[in-house]
Amino acid sequence: MPFTVDIMSSHNKSPFDDDIGKKLYDISLDDDNENDFHSSTKKTNIYNLSGNTEHTKPEGLFAESKTNLQTDFFSDIDEDDDSFTRQVKTPKEHQHARFVDEFEDDRQFLQHNETDDKPSQGVKRLRFGTRRHKDGKPKVGRAKTLKWAKSHFNNPFESSGVASHDDEAFNTTDDLSGESKNRAFEKRSIFFHAELPPELLNEEGKPMVLYPRNKIRTTKYTPLSFIPKNLAFQFNNIANVYFLTMVILGAFSIFGVTDPGLAAVPLIVIIIITMIKDGFEDSKRTILDAKVNNTPTYILMGIENYNVSDENISAWRKFKKMCTRLTLRSYKFLHQRLTKKGKAELLREKHKEQLKQMNDGFQYTSNGRNTMEFRPSMDEENRRSIHLNQDELAKFGTLVDPSIPTLDDPSIRFKKSCWKDIKVGDIIRIHADDEIPADVILLSTSDPDGACYVETKNLDGETNLKVKQSLKCSHTIRTSKDIAKGKFWVESEGPHPNLYSYQGTMKWYQRNSLYNDMSDDDEYVNNDLSSNGPGLPAINGYTLRQESCNVNNVLLRGCTLRNTKWAMGIVVYTGEDTKIMLNSGITPTKKSRISKELNWAVIINFILLFALCLISAICNGVYYGETGTSRNYFEFGSIGGNPWKNGIISFFVAVILFQSLVPISLYISVEIIKTAQAAFIHNDILLYYPKLDYRCTPKSWNISDDLGQIEYIFSDKTGTLTQNVMEFKKCTINGKKYGRAYTEALQGLRKRQGIDVEKEAIVEMDLIKKDSQEMFDLLPQLGQNSQFFKDEITFIAKDFVKDLLNDSGDYQRDCNEHFMLALALCHTVLSEPSKSVEGKLDYKAQSPDEAALVATARDMGFTFLQRTKTGVIVEVQGVEKEFEILNILEFNSTRKRMSCIIKIPGDENTQPKALLICKGADSIIYSRLSKVNNDPALLENTAKDLEDFATEGLRTLCIAQREINWDDYLEWNKKNEQAMNSLNDRDAAMESVAEEIERELVLLGGTAIEDRLQDGVPDSIAILAEAGIKLWVLTGDKVETAINIGFSCNLLGNDMELLVISTEETSTEDPSEYVDGLISKYLKDNFDMLGDREELAHAIKDHDVPKGEFGVVIDGAALKLVLSDPDTARKFLLLCKNCKAVLCCRVSPAQKAAVVKLVKETLDVITLAIGDGSNDVAMIQSADVGVGIAGEEGRQAVMCSDYAIGQFRFLTRLILVHGRWSYKRLAEMIPCFFYKNVIFSVALFWYGIFNDFDGSYLFEYTYLTFYNLAFTSLPVIFLGILDQDVNDVVSLLVPQLYRSGILRLEWNMTKFWFYMLDGLYQSAICFFFPYMVFKENGLVSSNGLGLASRYFVGVPVTAISVCACNLYVLLHQYRWDWFTTFWVFISNIVFFGWTGIWSSFVKAGEFYKSGSRVFGSPSFWGVLFVGILFCLLPRFLFDVMKKMFFPSDVDIIRECWKKGEFKMYPEGYDPTDPNRKKIVKFMPDLDDNEGLERDVDLFEQTTRVSNDKRKFSANTIKSHFRHLSETVPIINGRQSSVISSPVLESGNNFDSLAKNGIQLDDF
Repeated sequence: MPFTVDIMSSHNKSPFDDDIGKKLYDISLDDDNENDFHSSTKKTNIYNLSGNTEHTKPEGLFAESKTNLQTDFFSDIDEDDDSFTRQVKTPKEHQHARFVDEFEDDRQFLQHNETDDKPSQGVKRLRFGTRRHKDGKPKVGRAKTLKWAKSHFNNPFESSGVASHDDEAFNTTDDLSGESKNRAFEKRSIFFHAELPPELLNEEGKPMVLYPRNKIRTTKYTPLSFIPKNLAFQFNNIANVYFLTMVILGAFSIFGVTDPGLAAVPLIVIIIITMIKDGFEDSKRTILDAKVNNTPTYILMGIENYNVSDENISAWRKFKKMCTRLTLRSYKFLHQRLTKKGKAELLREKHKEQLKQMNDGFQYTSNGRNTMEFRPSMDEENRRSIHLNQDELAKFGTLVDPSIPTLDDPSIRFKKSCWKDIKVGDIIRIHADDEIPADVILLSTSDPDGACYVETKNLDGETNLKVKQSLKCSHTIRTSKDIAKGKFWVESEGPHPNLYSYQGTMKWYQRNSLYNDMSDDDEYVNNDLSSNGPGLPAINGYTLRQESCNVNNVLLRGCTLRNTKWAMGIVVYTGEDTKIMLNSGITPTKKSRISKELNWAVIINFILLFALCLISAICNGVYYGETGTSRNYFEFGSIGGNPWKNGIISFFVAVILFQSLVPISLYISVEIIKTAQAAFIHNDILLYYPKLDYRCTPKSWNISDDLGQIEYIFSDKTGTLTQNVMEFKKCTINGKKYGRAYTEALQGLRKRQGIDVEKEAIVEMDLIKKDSQEMFDLLPQLGQNSQFFKDEITFIAKDFVKDLLNDSGDYQRDCNEHFMLALALCHTVLSEPSKSVEGKLDYKAQSPDEAALVATARDMGFTFLQRTKTGVIVEVQGVEKEFEILNILEFNSTRKRMSCIIKIPGDENTQPKALLICKGADSIIYSRLSKVNNDPALLENTAKDLEDFATEGLRTLCIAQREINWDDYLEWNKKNEQAMNSLNDRDAAMESVAEEIERELVLLGGTAIEDRLQDGVPDSIAILAEAGIKLWVLTGDKVETAINIGFSCNLLGNDMELLVISTEETSTEDPSEYVDGLISKYLKDNFDMLGDREELAHAIKDHDVPKGEFGVVIDGAALKLVLSDPDTARKFLLLCKNCKAVLCCRVSPAQKAAVVKLVKETLDVITLAIGDGSNDVAMIQSADVGVGIAGEEGRQAVMCSDYAIGQFRFLTRLILVHGRWSYKRLAEMIPCFFYKNVIFSVALFWYGIFNDFDGSYLFEYTYLTFYNLAFTSLPVIFLGILDQDVNDVVSLLVPQLYRSGILRLEWNMTKFWFYMLDGLYQSAICFFFPYMVFKENGLVSSNGLGLASRYFVGVPVTAISVCACNLYVLLHQYRWDWFTTFWVFISNIVFFGWTGIWSSFVKAGEFYKSGSRVFGSPSFWGVLFVGILFCLLPRFLFDVMKKMFFPSDVDIIRECWKKGEFKMYPEGYDPTDPNRKKIVKFMPDLDDNEGLERDVDLFEQTTRVSNDKRKFSANTIKSHFRHLSETVPIINGRQSSVISSPVLESGNNFDSLAKNGIQLDDF
């Protein structure tokens, strides 16, 4: 039964009782009134202010510059159409991007400059890193500056992240602390066309403030610094320092190194490879820097820029520039003469030069200037460029003073230049689709209203277009002649990283008689402009004017100009002072867990090396102290002269001898392996997202192994789990609910209630289809709608359309009409013609939910068409009407609302009125509702409807309004203008003014919007849970919405008990105690825990999946209290660890990052954070692994992430396949690397027993060099690159295999010691087996002569070591194929080949002919075979017994895989893909006829087949299963799958099988 309201009640006035709605509804384009505020219908007087007075050419900064720019690099730009014939309607100043402030109060910017009224001295900014001597040299070198910056500059993403806007709540109180980042109090004054006041000049008359150049360098190296700097960087590695020390020691003959030059080869090779890699990476950055810095732009030349000085260029900088030019010219010279492409370019250049010489006599010039250098389009004499509206000039003024003489100097033109040449105070012009080169105050645009559109994707990651508005005092400027007629200055705050805040003031002197007696003969009052004050001095007959500048008047570097021909502005920040550079903090350096633990393994090897060297030194020293030895007869003294000195020398000799124990090539090998893993990830076609044409992009290559150990995933909801594509589904108007929808969250709710959602979905979708068809038939009766496209309608509500047709009475009809009209008016949406559909308008909104609201109003006949200078045009049921928008109060996440004020014209006898329409979060709107003018029953009913919407997983908003008396509005607007012009606390003042008018609201209704889940999210979450990974959702949505989304995506289960932590229901005075007590109660009642430190210590060691069916839900207010108290945080962490799911609602970006850090640092686990918006950046960079989704909201998260993917479901494959493979490969490769070094190096130690550790070599010296480089390196590297235990399909089907990474079973110190002991044992076999052969019989050659050289004995020792090592690696490799086996074989062959080749040269010395002689001895081959057998046999038997009696999970799954239990799954099968094929439990191989015949019996046993129908031919079964395999997708509960599934259609092969008596039980 519908709810009814007594609309005649006198004490409960309804918003629709008076005629305000009717008046608003009936406003047409013809409405006009003499009291109209800024009426666009008033006539505008046009004045010609062009003068012809001669003026002396100024000595501009670039006046004498004749820079010849390459015409092939800078393309000439065609003439712009700058006339006003094209009247493009654009938004006003207040209709701009929905930015929010990162700072709670801008007073923190001005805290150093708000105490007194004396002139500001903030411009005297002397940062020590930029101060210079008189000769131009910096007072502090660049190295010291960078070192200081590294220690003092804070990363803006490290703790609280960058302020951003999103539909979700976030923290606005976190400051980017640090003097080096936030210098807003360092105010600066920028002058144009006027000299600086004395206060801003130093003793030499130069500008006191030195602004940074606009040239950006992101490279590590320059051509001059590459070699020394790269070497210094490489030798920060302790291993490289160690081996360099060994090379230096080996150069002294005292230490007995046979060939010092050859000893340096491994280190040189490693350094060169690393240098090539670093140079290649840095060359890409160099190319990118050169491209950015040389990007063309247009700078106004001919007027000197007094804000900067071009004289303070140091000799070092000149030298660097000269070297750079020489390098580039040398490269160009060689390129044009040595390459085919370069030769072609040279011929083209010669041809162009010939044409130029031929045309020199015919070159066209305009006003004496080269047309290739300047743009004449803006500067034609016959173009009347200044269009003045006298009313606007009286109110806002103008920078253009027509009394200033006309400047006919041809040098005063916009000249093509580069980004790197831009300086603070320059006037620049940007053209359509160009990036903004610096932070610029917008002066004018090609639009008559002074508006332009920018895309901020490169800045904050958002892809929506933003509107920027030029200053009102300058928006009539069109040409360089106009701007030359102005003298002004800008008082600006200093640079700070807040993207959403800027405060400045444009100041100039306005001629008092400008509007009365304008004449070309007026003489300009040329007073001394440098007499006093921080600005220009007062001028007789002129009045000081000013206009405030905010972030809406600023174009930020990195943005792109869109849909606007050109924009002109004055530069306020350049280079490192721009906001994008201040926010581009160094991405946190991340190091994988294995890499961290690898350092301990290296330290252990150093300790082992020290122990071996100490033993050798002691033994050798003791030996030298003995008498009566043969040494006394064959040696004449000793190097040390006494035993203890000899012992010290022997220590360093042993260090050189056993240096291979520390693997020099380990680090570079790990880098090679991780680079290969990154290439595999990037080229995985199954991680490619075709909708966005986006593949998985690894950005941090060194943490791929961490992907295999993820235990906690922290995910955003909007845009990550959901699509962030909003669809208007339901609404409530005047207490009546409209809309039919069957959402995914509702399916989850119904599923929890035990309903068969698949059947219910079919019924509901059928009803929705019928309702939509009936609604489509009724909509044309409302009137003509030029923008009606039924395929885009998401609001299915036939009752709503019937009520618009007066089915429920006039009052409800008026309510519905007024509600939809409010949606069409209260927004900041932009419209533009569609590029794909003729006649269609596309909406460009700040957020997708706002676009959904406007689109629904359009579908119902209230179509927003375009914005005008003063308002909007809306097509109301076929009739175009223009509504004047007086003000727009912007949305931000602090306000959680936005409002617009609309003018309601009066008649001849009455004043106009103002109508405020406000929309926002339901809690915010309800707190501002009038207690007198709202019906309590209506409020209660609407609140109930909104609660129902939230239960269905829909996002809710409320719409309200307030009628304002015109006099009250005018009084309020004065306060609003004062707040807008305020220099201090502008944002706080504007918010205070907004609070005054956004109250006493009357409720109109509410809306409900669905944010659909991404494809495959429920399946992905279920698979990740089976892998033992815990998923926490951190969202800004309401608790009810988050819970229902959690159920719909399988995060929450039907049998799961939810433990809700919130402060809303507490009545205690101290909410902190309430939250702490509630958490303690949950711990005690459900887990019998106290939350003490002992329990936390036990929890750190426990990595099992929680056993209980519990889930935690906490809101932002409670989470803030939890994070503020360490004890409560510990209890909360223990509670969450014992629950299977955690949802944190209404949380800020800072809280997201804090939660990630709490889990990561307290539990010592590997964490992963995934998000898509700029509000997720702090969380992404706080986690061990950050993943960004390239979604609808932008690319900020992608830019700051370690891995970037297209959809959430790709995370499953990234972790369970590539992550697990990377972890297992490195976990096996690293101990094998240590093992192969131990087996070879310790063999020398065993040899030392027999020579008293005198440091003599058992091996020929080249063996020491090539053992790691050639003999054993490739097999272990290819193990780390290519090894697989199971393929990708099995990895996804059996996610439990991933748990070995969480439990850290594959790599730990126990495994390291096990391999080290294995190496020690095998080293003894390698040495003592050849030793025993030599001791008993000697090595006898084919001619009967004995081989007594130690090098000859070293050959079988090395042979056993190399062969055993390579075969050992092969035994521990899961995947045996021809490629890996080939490299094992080749590595062994390299050893034998090198021995034979090198020993055939006389230069080999004592090693001469060792290859032919040793290899010709049968005893060598015998000891080689026996030695390899005894080396590998113990480990082989151990592995066999372990797999037989104590098999691991992967051993069991590999056996199942080998038996063919996974053969029915096709290659590339992805269980998260919604379009995957249907797999029957016993799916036969359809291409194997013999196997199919054998599978018939199995098929009949697993189906219920009657006895008389058991005889089936193989072709029949094959036909049924092939159809099943090709056409039937998995039914996953999604509406699209349910409806399109052939299972639900008649006539499919299931019916055919059923007719034959087959009933399939298990799919």
